Amino acid sequence: MRNKVTIVGSGNVGATAAHWIASKELADVVLIDIVEGVPQGKGLDLLEAMPIEKRDSAILGTNDYADTANSDIVVITAGIPRKPGMSRDDLLNTNHKIMNDVVGKIVHHSPNCILIIVSNPLDAMAQAAYKMSGFPRERVIGMAGVLDSARFRAFIAQELKVSVENVTAFVLGGHGDTMVPLPRYSTVAGIPITELMDKATLDRIVQRTRDGGAEIVKHLKTGSAYYAPSAAATEMVEAILKDKKKILPCAAYLNGEYGIHGLFVGVPVKLGSKGIEQIIEIKLTAEEKAALDKSAAAVKELIAVINV
Repeated sequence: MRNKVTIVGSGNVGATAAHWIASKELADVVLIDIVEGVPQGKGLDLLEAMPIEKRDSAILGTNDYADTANSDIVVITAGIPRKPGMSRDDLLNTNHKIMNDVVGKIVHHSPNCILIIVSNPLDAMAQAAYKMSGFPRERVIGMAGVLDSARFRAFIAQELKVSVENVTAFVLGGHGDTMVPLPRYSTVAGIPITELMDKATLDRIVQRTRDGGAEIVKHLKTGSAYYAPSAAATEMVEAILKDKKKILPCAAYLNGEYGIHGLFVGVPVKLGSKGIEQIIEIKLTAEEKAALDKSAAAVKELIAVINV
């Protein structure tokens, strides 16, 4: 039996994630949305692309959660999009209600699935999904660090004129203004980037990484990023379905790791067939730890609003 991945929300992020997953032949894909016709149309369009791509992934667009039954992974992208001038906090209450509705239906039809949360504000929505689902923390994962690290890597490669394949980077903390890029743990072909660029250049790239989503929103005017976020979610899907034991920065529920209790915060985790198979604790300087604590405090403020 082939793997099955459901994507909730057939907007730009959801539909593009379906595209990446199907074109990599990782799984059969169900694209679900409350809007009638949109998931069906996009699903059919993708299905018709498969002979050209020489992929046997089946894609189904639907409005019926019964079609999502027995999914291995469910990627939740549903929610209102971020608009220019809108903070992630503004999205909070509306997207919390949507998450509540979605998670209940998903859990009913796929009680053994792994949830990957993409909806914003990311960390708070992951926390809400965790509490609503009743799943163990290994099976509720937030997509943030993979995207933020990819942006950091892209900017480093661009600055140094090197292949992105040579660049590894880590971004911890909440997804937003308080994220914590870690230059000390970021390398080019194993060489720390702190040895390859001066502090002013590095600080500029760190700030651009923090502003990564807002920079795209500013350009698009109506809409937000979707190619990179959907690719990031797909990397997580692939690590789980192929049991790769891949270490990626993801939003995970911490029970004392990094001195943080009862919160979703971005940290390095090992992803495999069971979801989060290990939370990896790396040594942080006092300054880095303070930045991570500040980020966790920002997440705590959000979850207090929605009482999760």
